[in-house]
Amino acid sequence: MSMTPQQIKLVQSTFRSVQPVARTAGELFYKRLFEIAPAANALFKGDINQQGRNFMQVLAVAVGGLSNLSTLVPMIQQLGLRHAGYGVRAEHYDSVRLALLWTLALTLQDAYTEEVRAAWATAYAMLAGVMKEAAYGTP
Repeated sequence: MSMTPQQIKLVQSTFRSVQPVARTAGELFYKRLFEIAPAANALFKGDINQQGRNFMQVLAVAVGGLSNLSTLVPMIQQLGLRHAGYGVRAEHYDSVRLALLWTLALTLQDAYTEEVRAAWATAYAMLAGVMKEAAYGTP
């Protein structure tokens, strides 16, 4: 799966709007993830607020790298392998997608148009596919 240059620009520009409230967005993301998939809570050790900050930092790197996939893909593959080592299973990726899109909708508000949602969904599908293929051999 690939993204159009327009989709990449949309994801990158809307993420710039999220970055000033990244801490809150990270907290909202995990709150929603645990509502959708309560069992996922057992995968996380330590401070969940720190985990939210870490998630937003990794997301920033991934979003920034969308225009240079040759550099981004190896990092995303390693991320997929690490997540599998933490106990993340392929089916968890659907819950993460739902929590991420929900968080973006809440954070971006009126800027979260159908076009923006579709661009983010495509970006997530592409990145999650790379992670799952590296970890489980199937996207």
